[in-house]
Amino acid sequence: MENLVPLFIIVTAIAVVIQAGILVALFIAVRQTSGRVEALASEVKTKAVPTIETAQAMLVELRPRVTEIVANVEYSSRIARAQIERVDATVSDAVDRTRLQVIRADELINRTLDRVEETSEMVHRTVVSPIRQLQGFVQGLSAGLEFFLGRKRRRGRDGMGVPQDELFI
Repeated sequence: MENLVPLFIIVTAIAVVIQAGILVALFIAVRQTSGRVEALASEVKTKAVPTIETAQAMLVELRPRVTEIVANVEYSSRIARAQIERVDATVSDAVDRTRLQVIRADELINRTLDRVEETSEMVHRTVVSPIRQLQGFVQGLSAGLEFFLGRKRRRGRDGMGVPQDELFI
């Protein structure tokens, strides 16, 4: 076992040297990568910073205009809302008036039709009925005279007698 101790020390020394080499290689790789990242960062910075500054300048310059546009849109929407409310009130008033006129026209037509019907009934009572009565009286008188005078009844076109009550339509 005593012979093994120097062997373990030699193996340990070799392992420490290998680890030191790996650490040095890692250090060099990190340094190279860091250099590349710094170069890339400076390149991005040189390209991005002017763009960012331009965007910031535009935002500073456009902010009052955007604020003014928003205020104008708000004002326009208030005016449009007020106009729409006025138009709505006007349309509602027109619809109400139209409805009232339709009701009035319907009442006028109904009254007119009632009066026409009343007039028709009155004409029938005062003119047509007395004329029928007078016609009946005249027919009766005519029939009586024909009977007393001995005349024959009038004949139609086909030679057949037509009853007197069918002459009047």
